[in-house]
Amino acid sequence: MSFLDKLLEGVEVEWKTLGEVCDFQNGFAFQSSLFKESGLPIVRITNINGSNVELKDVKYFDATDYRSGNPLNYYIEHGDVLIAMSGATTGKIGYYNLDEKAYLNQRVGKFIPNKEILNNRFLYHFLLTKSEFLYVLAGGGAQPNLSSNSLKEKLLVPIPCPDNPKKSLEIQQKIVGILDKFTELTAELTAELTARKQQYSYYREQLFSFDENEVKHLPMDNESIGEFQRGKRFVKTDLIAEGVPVIHYGEMYTHYGTWAEKTISFVSEELVKSKNLRVAQNGEVVIVAAGETIEDIGKGTAWLGDEGVVIHDACFSYKTKLNPKFVAYFTRTKQFHDQIKKHISSGKISAINAKGLGKAIIPVPSPEEQARIVSILDKFDTLTTSISEGLPKEIELRQKQYEYYRDMLLTFDKKI
Repeated sequence: MSFLDKLLEGVEVEWKTLGEVCDFQNGFAFQSSLFKESGLPIVRITNINGSNVELKDVKYFDATDYRSGNPLNYYIEHGDVLIAMSGATTGKIGYYNLDEKAYLNQRVGKFIPNKEILNNRFLYHFLLTKSEFLYVLAGGGAQPNLSSNSLKEKLLVPIPCPDNPKKSLEIQQKIVGILDKFTELTAELTAELTARKQQYSYYREQLFSFDENEVKHLPMDNESIGEFQRGKRFVKTDLIAEGVPVIHYGEMYTHYGTWAEKTISFVSEELVKSKNLRVAQNGEVVIVAAGETIEDIGKGTAWLGDEGVVIHDACFSYKTKLNPKFVAYFTRTKQFHDQIKKHISSGKISAINAKGLGKAIIPVPSPEEQARIVSILDKFDTLTTSISEGLPKEIELRQKQYEYYRDMLLTFDKKI
């Protein structure tokens, strides 16, 4: 007998349309021209992340601006379950876990379960198993769009022991209790990761703060410590499955951290020779020099691979006598970015040249002190970014564990 069978204790499960067990409210058509910087918060589709509602990049409104309709009737309270109805986040579910009231924007929907039949949190966990169904229901493609009618008519919800509402809600609550333990653990780990990242950032800044009277400070292009060399152009269509290791500038934002020994992309030896592509050697730091925002520019990755790596023309290699990981960590400090941002040209693509990078002043402590700093920051880096042994790995494992039990506990036989 499965764990789910034990929970059900032999009772039947009836599948009902969402409309039979739950009402639904569409959002209010707030006008972007009336958005405020403060006031009552509006939840838009971009605030729904697939599990929760995040009040980031929030717009606000003043109810007195609206003479027709009453936006205050579209409130969201703690415990409400929302869904994105259109756009890139179509079908994503969000649980509103905040105490502050917020308000539904158009294209955001709110589920209103019949409390005598359906546990709100049970519905939430169930909806998380229906992402593919919701995507198909929305029409898929480039412009998916959900309607409240299609949700109410076509989404089927399992109701255990439908003839005994009290027992049904007890079973639903037992399932919720089990699944919530997993989500709570994931939330705790995520909160710890956030705290550790803040701690990491703080210590990184502190470890690169030296008294100028005690430790030498030099421009990064000072020939006694290093020199910059720009990469050469190749395009994504040049990339192949095997060959000479290569770092494309876009991968600096999506894949690489403070150091790397292997690449995820390659080019042919023939291309390297025919285009005379630039190769960074072991111990050099690859620094990205172009991006969509000023904040993106300047992050470095110490190359520690056994063979050279080809670098894109939107990157520089920094051949240095300093500890390469020391330099890479420095390029991720506020101290460094405050120095280079005035040399970054802004536009559709922001960029910096070698001269601008070279003007940044870097502290040059003894090799032993550089190694000590690297050792400390390596521990923080592993804890906060490693997908093999740090907190991100632990969070990933807990999320998979939650999804396993969620699917097991919410997969019922359909006897409609």
